[in-house]
Amino acid sequence: MTRTDGEVPTFSVWDYVVFVGTILGAAGVGLFQAIRGRKETSSAEFLLGGRQMTAVPVAMSLTASFMSGITVIGTPAESYRFGTAFWLFGFAYAIMSTITAELFVPLFYRLGITSAYEYLEMRFNRVTRLTGTSIYIVQTALYTGMVIYAPALALNQVTGLDLWGVLVATGAVCIIYCTLGGLKAVIWTDVIQMVIMLAGFVAVIAEGAVLQGGLTKIWEDAAQGGRLDAFQFEADPLKRHTFWSILIGGSVMWLSIYSINQSQVQRYISCKTLGHAKITVSSSINALVAVTMEDYILPIWKTPTNKQVSWMNMGLSVLFGAVCIGMAGVASTMGDILQATLTVFGMISGPLLGLYLLGMFFRTPNSIGGLMGLATGLVMTLWVGIGSQIYPATADKTNPLPLSIAGCNNTIDQNYTTALPLTSAEPLTPDVRPPLADSWYSLSYLYISVLGTLTTMISGMIISMITGGCKQKKSSNVFVGKRDLFCYSFFSDSEPQQVPDFTEKATDFHVKADNTKLHLEVTREDVVKVTKL
Repeated sequence: MTRTDGEVPTFSVWDYVVFVGTILGAAGVGLFQAIRGRKETSSAEFLLGGRQMTAVPVAMSLTASFMSGITVIGTPAESYRFGTAFWLFGFAYAIMSTITAELFVPLFYRLGITSAYEYLEMRFNRVTRLTGTSIYIVQTALYTGMVIYAPALALNQVTGLDLWGVLVATGAVCIIYCTLGGLKAVIWTDVIQMVIMLAGFVAVIAEGAVLQGGLTKIWEDAAQGGRLDAFQFEADPLKRHTFWSILIGGSVMWLSIYSINQSQVQRYISCKTLGHAKITVSSSINALVAVTMEDYILPIWKTPTNKQVSWMNMGLSVLFGAVCIGMAGVASTMGDILQATLTVFGMISGPLLGLYLLGMFFRTPNSIGGLMGLATGLVMTLWVGIGSQIYPATADKTNPLPLSIAGCNNTIDQNYTTALPLTSAEPLTPDVRPPLADSWYSLSYLYISVLGTLTTMISGMIISMITGGCKQKKSSNVFVGKRDLFCYSFFSDSEPQQVPDFTEKATDFHVKADNTKLHLEVTREDVVKVTKL
């Protein structure tokens, strides 16, 4: 979009007060949590907040973690450029929240995991776990780079500060509070961030209503510009946004983010009870530290002291913070960052979601089928995702709205920049478009996660059946069962007894379930004999 002549508005004194206060507040939270928990130096305290967090701050943190600068600045730009179909994601969120709270959270919470990828080792093998962890690290580093870049670009525009100076400063503050305070500092900083963002939304809406003569006038202007036409029921998967692509593709995409992403799982299991973990379904650095410690370092470093683990956690926080700042440079080369971010999640999280669904709901999939299915899913999603960045879909698929300001109310000062702040760099589009550019590469970015999930599940199941998956035996503890469902626990008279995670080859246990005393003969793999005493 072209820029109008005139100077870019700069921060007022109060803007700087809020900005500096936010920065100091975030750093202060980290320092406070570090001092408050100086006697608690365990890894569980740093990475999981001692598993004592309650629902409200965790819920606000979950919301804030994916309501970053990309969302806050990118969504208005999206609505102005393509219309308000984006609000239909509310339906996708509702579907995602229900599935996550009912199926994924109970399983992960019951297993008591620290890394979401521990589950992959329980269900498949260690190689599968490390593969999932590696994929997550790459995805999160790239995403966090985008998160850092978005507000830095906005600050560069309104303050005139050097872009890379702002990038480094923003990343440094995140490193400080993550390193000093661990997950508790991350969650409480997110709470502060959420309050500030909500206050900002209210202020912007109020100011807009005053300038434009009321909310009704704003609504009428938006309708006149064609920006309220959200319900498009076309079944064409190449259309960027339709009701079906947002409902189906959006649900799967957000499910792949909120159900298995370490940043979110780490918050669920930080709650002190499963009830708190189930209520609404900048932690990226803390999550990267968690999976690195649990999946790579602790398995080979057998007897570290609490102090050594504490220093390692803080060192990894600094390292990953620096990596994420560097990845912001990659983000600066991408076009529409909001779409690019969701595309990245679709390309990587979609196949991972397929792997988890294979493991949680089916007994046939084995480690060979799971890994090969994951690889197949990644090949498919990377192919279409990267191709769509090189050969963007044409206007007849994206349906951009006109951006003319002819006839607009001229009472507002026009010395404002009208460039979309998160369309940072136009993608390099080759002059010659291959045949796939207008078909395969034009697939809606919302369907990329669906493609990855289905490809992983179908290919993984077929390969597992070929490689003897039907003969394997796994403990029922690693599968989603009726005991995990809210409706089952709500209508049951008593909470079912959980089977322990056995490590002995053969052990006898006495448990009490449903007022009946049972004698269980068990192995590492499964219960083999149950007799009533």
